[in-house]
Amino acid sequence: MPGGSIYVQQDEKYTGSSPQWWYEKFWREEAQSRRRARILKAAAGFAAGFALGIRFDVTYTAFYALLVAGLVAAGDWWLDWRRFQATAVWRGRRQGEAITGRLLRRSLGRRGYTVLDGRAIKDKASIDHLVIGPGGVWIVDNESWSPDTEIATYGGRLFFGEKYGTKVAKPLVEAAEAFADLLTRETGVPVTITPLLAVHCGMLPRRGLLEVEGITLLKPRLVARRIRASAGDRLDPAQIELLTRTAARELQRA
Repeated sequence: MPGGSIYVQQDEKYTGSSPQWWYEKFWREEAQSRRRARILKAAAGFAAGFALGIRFDVTYTAFYALLVAGLVAAGDWWLDWRRFQATAVWRGRRQGEAITGRLLRRSLGRRGYTVLDGRAIKDKASIDHLVIGPGGVWIVDNESWSPDTEIATYGGRLFFGEKYGTKVAKPLVEAAEAFADLLTRETGVPVTITPLLAVHCGMLPRRGLLEVEGITLLKPRLVARRIRASAGDRLDPAQIELLTRTAARELQRA
């Protein structure tokens, strides 16, 4: 490839053949249309603010109308920015495991939970995060699909658009079972591990959570909340420490 390196494999996400490249191209080309639409929305906000100012006899009606117009424009810009940033992991601009790991530590660190990143059992399974705490043990992986991919369940099966999702769910369930077997065998503490999949881009149901084929798919911001909601204290501090030390010793860094 011209300008590339024969020693470094090119990432398809940054080439002209990828959906990610086209998405960014169209986003840039539509910037002027978004600005025009924002101006029209701000103008409508100014008119509405001016009318409300007159109706309720607001002092400095024109200033009030300008304030409303500014808030409308700022809100519209923020929504556009948020939609674009929601695709950052899919576009390869951010790392999903870094985002989720930070959220997990921020929410769970002071509640007696430990988070181990990038762990693997040689020749068997690897995961992005292993979470151990009073409510139990979880593995958390990160995935991202195109913004228009509908993630849903039909007849008890997982679908990504028109494709079956078993190839995604089954390895995660098997990884949870393998990690649980290892920890139980090495510590003597009976362990059941719950598999979670943080979805960074793709269309989940409105509540941002889906349970199907033995795994739970949810938005990254909901992962820690899901873990905290686990009923009861299944593990005491001594067991948590033992499991954490064993996991750190027995599981390889992925």
